[in-house]
Amino acid sequence: MGDNDRVNSAPLTPRPASMAPTPPIAQTPSIIVSAPPSQFHSPSLSRSPLLTPGGTVIRKTPRFRTPRFITPLGSPIRKALKLTKLDPQDAWLPITESRNGNAYYAAYHTLCSGIGIQALVLPVAFTVLGWTWGVICLTLAFIWQLYTLYLMVQLHESYEDGIRYSRYMQLASATFGEKLSKFLALFPIMYLSGGTCVALIVVGGSTSKMFYQTLCGATCTSKPLTNVEWYLVFTCAAVLLSQLPNMNSIAGVSLIGAITAVGYCTMIWVVSVAEGRLPNVSYNPVRAGTEIARIFDVLNALGIISFAFRGHNLILEIQATMPSDEKHPSSVPMWRGVKGAYTIVALCLFPIAIGGYWAYGHMIPANGGMLTALYTFHSQDVARSVLGLVSFFVIINAVSSFQIYGMPMFDHMESNYTERFKKPCPWWLRSIMRAMFGYGCFFIAVAIPFLASVAGLIGGIALPVTLAYPCFMWLKMKKPKMYSPIWWLNWALGLVGMGLSGVLIAAGLYVVIDTGIQVSFLKPT
Repeated sequence: MGDNDRVNSAPLTPRPASMAPTPPIAQTPSIIVSAPPSQFHSPSLSRSPLLTPGGTVIRKTPRFRTPRFITPLGSPIRKALKLTKLDPQDAWLPITESRNGNAYYAAYHTLCSGIGIQALVLPVAFTVLGWTWGVICLTLAFIWQLYTLYLMVQLHESYEDGIRYSRYMQLASATFGEKLSKFLALFPIMYLSGGTCVALIVVGGSTSKMFYQTLCGATCTSKPLTNVEWYLVFTCAAVLLSQLPNMNSIAGVSLIGAITAVGYCTMIWVVSVAEGRLPNVSYNPVRAGTEIARIFDVLNALGIISFAFRGHNLILEIQATMPSDEKHPSSVPMWRGVKGAYTIVALCLFPIAIGGYWAYGHMIPANGGMLTALYTFHSQDVARSVLGLVSFFVIINAVSSFQIYGMPMFDHMESNYTERFKKPCPWWLRSIMRAMFGYGCFFIAVAIPFLASVAGLIGGIALPVTLAYPCFMWLKMKKPKMYSPIWWLNWALGLVGMGLSGVLIAAGLYVVIDTGIQVSFLKPT
């Protein structure tokens, strides 16, 4: 009964709408039942999409093959008998284990993943682009990523075959094929999840040290912890919080992360503007000595803007936590939550980019952006309580964001277990795997501190996940009329996104070759 209860949380599968109606299966002199399709289901993570109640593997179709004594999908008898066993993995994995999400949960998750420490370096892009092109590029990037976000929300459910694509890689496999999707999307997805968690450990650990020094003051006599020890403190907190079982269970964590992200972004730009412009501030765009260096500086600025809008790799996973059927598709509350979240995102990113550039101009630190500028230029003018609160908000946001960015990795690790053993992952093994992931990220953060030197290069590789792939997915899955405006729009955006990714990769390689990398294993600064 325990297995049945867990599996029952998987949504029911409709018959494809294109098939002819099936004659009733359960028939007695007093009852003939044949119900219409009711709910969408997710494709399996394994090559064997579905399992029958007897354990037989069905490889040919994504439909559930019903035993003779059970009525078709969606009928009252099936619900009463509770014998729906459709892809048990969906009911056992963290992303799809609970499907009671709503528009508010979607807004919390989207906001927590959509605002991060990367927003604080937006004024750095303005130092190269200047006022006019900086505002234009930021606006166009915001509209572009919001459009591709809308495409992802609509592609989550397929009305033709009744499938929910609950993970980015599932939709990529359905669009590009299994082999090509691994080549195109697997590394960017892994980087946007695991790489972000590594960056959050670095940011969280470093800010924890700043928070301690701010509270302790200049007269503090206690021996401070080293950078590695602060990284470890942050990692322990993140691993402890990662024991929450599934995506819906961290909705409160995402809410706290969203509130703190909005809090520190707002506090930083308000304090910077209130303190006024620095003396001798210049708004003339910074020009490198050679023509090729200037081109790559512009490309690097565009990369900073595009990387500020990450998080698309989590949209399908967030939407997977919602119930859905043909009458009440999950795309409606999901898009409502996304619109609310990105309204707040815009109210954070545009003021911090414009206000920060107005206050600091070309003097904005390239490493750390607004947070470093606040401590560098106003540590003596601003109350310690304000500086401490900003640092505290950054730490809380980082440990909260770690949970949502780590969830796809947790889901992937547990899917390997459930695929092999055909049963849910026990709680003790789940705890061990999540702890191993957290401390693995800690080891990478400590062992390869120069990883930030190649961040631009890797960011160029990950950019198509946000700006290009959704357009190609829409063309393949929805098949709009050839040469129609929507057809031209998606082809243009997809190709421009791939081209931008290519030039950003070239720019990243140029920076690495031109400036070199200071390799220092196990010596974080």
